[in-house]
Amino acid sequence: MKENCSILLVEDDTNDQYFLSRAFRQVEVPARLETVGDGQSAIDFLNSAPTRQAASGNASPAIVLLDLNLPLKSGLEVLKWIRKESPRKTIIVIVLTSSTSEQDMRQAYSSGANAYVIKPADPTQLREFAQLVKDFWLNWNQNPPCKN
Repeated sequence: MKENCSILLVEDDTNDQYFLSRAFRQVEVPARLETVGDGQSAIDFLNSAPTRQAASGNASPAIVLLDLNLPLKSGLEVLKWIRKESPRKTIIVIVLTSSTSEQDMRQAYSSGANAYVIKPADPTQLREFAQLVKDFWLNWNQNPPCKN
């Protein structure tokens, strides 16, 4: 894994935040999990990442785990912003949603999602997902540098 990277979870459901965070700890994902609860906060967080990293040395996100159904700005709006306006247009974005809609899936991929994952429903599946993020996205995959 790249040095000084984190994962940004964009999720408004506090139960999903808690259980996903727990799964990441259980499989010892080496990146810190940062969480925001709405689409606008995700944009603000990613916009301020270069300044925050320079000022405090905090980890910059290597991956965004993005729910689609969010308050203020939808996940698709956030994804489109990332690909067009973000300081890190090439950041890995994994849509993590309960939506099984083919239309949502098509829109996510056509807007630049790297993956589309239906939220796992039980703790074992959540741990498996966390392990896959750790193994593939943080170890095998060559992510763009976390520096902004």
